[in-house]
Amino acid sequence: LRYGLATHYHIDHAGAAQELKEAGVPLLVMEVQVSAIPAMKRWTKPHDHYREISLHDNVVIPCAASRDLLAQIGISGEILHTPGHSADSVSLLLDNGAVFTGDLIHPAFVGPEDAMVVAASWQALKDRGATRVYPGHGPVRPLA
Repeated sequence: LRYGLATHYHIDHAGAAQELKEAGVPLLVMEVQVSAIPAMKRWTKPHDHYREISLHDNVVIPCAASRDLLAQIGISGEILHTPGHSADSVSLLLDNGAVFTGDLIHPAFVGPEDAMVVAASWQALKDRGATRVYPGHGPVRPLA
């Protein structure tokens, strides 16, 4: 692994980040995510066995710089800020149309999220060429 990337800082998506770092995997953090890292521990319980993520040794970049960094490791794509599920949500969009969205919910199933923010994030993904969704939970599906 060259980098670890969390789509957002909730326990089910970033709970093992510190363990990965300790195993030598650098954590790639988008600037929009930095403040969410220390906040994550508020949502954990003792049985989660959560290890607090250190903040001092992460690779922090703006989303706008992600294409260049990904190209350096042979990945053609970019990381986009896609709020909706959480303010720190990002998606990895590959140039082949595959997009890894974490918990960004389909607009038809929006619950407590802000429907307009969710819709804007999906529209941004479509506008950038997303065609196939790899969600954090559930099957792969085409982006309609």
